Amino acid sequence: MATDPTTRTYAIERVLRRDDQQRRRQLDDLLVIEEPMELRIDYELAGKRASRSLAITMRTPGDDEDLARGFLLTEGIIASEADLVSLKRCTDGQGEESPNIWRATLASSCTFDPGKLQRNFYSTSSCGVCGKASLDALHHQGVMPVASGPTIAADQLLQLPDRLRQAQATFDRTGGLHACALFNAEGELLDLAEDVGRHNALDKLLGRALRRGELPLGDRVLVLSGRASFELIQKSLVAGIGLVAAVGAPSSLAVDLSETYAQTLVGFLRDARFNIYTHPARLI
Repeated sequence: MATDPTTRTYAIERVLRRDDQQRRRQLDDLLVIEEPMELRIDYELAGKRASRSLAITMRTPGDDEDLARGFLLTEGIIASEADLVSLKRCTDGQGEESPNIWRATLASSCTFDPGKLQRNFYSTSSCGVCGKASLDALHHQGVMPVASGPTIAADQLLQLPDRLRQAQATFDRTGGLHACALFNAEGELLDLAEDVGRHNALDKLLGRALRRGELPLGDRVLVLSGRASFELIQKSLVAGIGLVAAVGAPSSLAVDLSETYAQTLVGFLRDARFNIYTHPARLI
């Protein structure tokens, strides 16, 4: 569950703090690290091997391999671990690994045509793609309505945000990270990922599940530390998750997507209350 302890996820910065008594003093503050990561892919097209840069995302270092794996999965480029021949850091001219550039080599049986990508890869909600086009892209990606489970007691669900928060080691130091976590129906925390980008945190979590052979995650509850956007719901549906609960608000397209794919979506899960937006039968 934890990030590699050798990876730096935060930095120390000297700041001037003003307190509620209008006093000023210098002290060290811990800032979450944000760095770009580039993902390149090698693939076969029309019988020939080709290579291209696929995406650049701003992320918190750590779990980069699972981040890349999860991104490939949730964007519909791979469907299983068998679609990956290798996934490793690129090297510079002297043979040194480049910490922020990864290369995925796709199996020849994995069909990838860059000219037929359904949508641009994006890191914000301002993607410029209409809702219908986004839903159509999921349909063509082969995403199916989720399975019937899990069911969870409402009292149990209310406890999950606190359990997520207690497990956020880097957030405790910096206060600047999003998190997502997988629980079972008994409320046991199974896995958690943190990142400066909420979409990256989920890709790390799902990439790890793919590597472990745990997909689909039909018997899991996904808890998000912030809001539920279309992109997060889309990624959760690729993994087959039946119940998503967000501490914050859902977007209108997120609700439409959950409704269409038979997923239960809960929002504003905090302060001993929550809203159920779609398919309430999974809540006891």
